[in-house]
Amino acid sequence: MSRTPDTISTLRDVLGHCRTIAVVGLSPQWHRPSYFAAKYMQSHGYRIIPVNPLVAREDGSILGERCFASVVEAAQAIAQQGGRIDLVDCFRKSDDIPPLAEEAIAIGARCLWLQLGVVNEEAAEGAEAAGLQVIQNRCVKIEHARLFGGLGWAGVNTRVISAKRPQQLPY
Repeated sequence: MSRTPDTISTLRDVLGHCRTIAVVGLSPQWHRPSYFAAKYMQSHGYRIIPVNPLVAREDGSILGERCFASVVEAAQAIAQQGGRIDLVDCFRKSDDIPPLAEEAIAIGARCLWLQLGVVNEEAAEGAEAAGLQVIQNRCVKIEHARLFGGLGWAGVNTRVISAKRPQQLPY
C-alpha cells in the first residue's frame, strides 16, 4: 500500500482543521521540544491535551491543561465536555507508535502525526486504512510556522533572507 505524500496542501488542511491536539509524551519541562512545540501551538489557538502517564499519575497538568494517562482516557474526558480530539501528535520513539495508532483509530481522530525522527510504516498504513491522515517525521510547530507565518515566534525570523554576513551588527 503506498502512502499519501505529505504535500503542502495536506499539511495546511490538517493544521487548519485539527484544532484539538492530544500531545503524547508532552513533557512538563519547559526546555524539552515537546513542551516548546505544544506551547507554540497553544499560543496560536489550538487546544493542547497532554498525554503523559507519569504526570497523570500525580494528577498533574501541563500548560494549564489536565494531563491524561492515555489517548483514550483523554478522548473520553474531552467528549464529556462536548469536544473531540482531532489530532494525535506523538513525541515517542518509533517502536511505541503501533498502540498509539490503535488508540487514535479507536477515538476517531482525524490525523496521526509523528514528530521529527519518528517513522513507523506499519502503524501508518493501519491508521490510513482506518481513514486517518498520517504525517510522519515532521514537527507540528515547524510546519505551522512555515505554512501560517509563525516564524517570528521566539525570534526565529529576522526578516532578512541572505547568504551574506551583515555588515553591521543589529545591536
